[in-house]
Amino acid sequence: MFVAMNRFKVFAAEAEAFETIWRERDRHLAEVPGFVEFSLLKGPADEETLLYASHTIWSSRAAFEAWTKSEAFRAAHRNAGQNKPMYAGHPQFEGFESVLLEKAPAAAA
Repeated sequence: MFVAMNRFKVFAAEAEAFETIWRERDRHLAEVPGFVEFSLLKGPADEETLLYASHTIWSSRAAFEAWTKSEAFRAAHRNAGQNKPMYAGHPQFEGFESVLLEKAPAAAA
């Protein structure tokens, strides 16, 4: 398993618009082999900014890397540059390979 995260510091006044863009955005993830799950996470805030993270889970690092080279990736990021005024700095990428994974037991029927 591979987890890919981009962290965004968003100006507080732009938070609602940022969330709307992500809700309405065509991410094209389901088209790519190895994609497992996507979440947009909201984290800590201060008076000026809120921290968000886009969080994707992939079957492997290779599947994630194939996504970054795909037409689906280019389509999903086509208009990303238009949103720069929302950000306090550049998005920061973090990638993690699974070392240990523990799942909750299946609920009894």
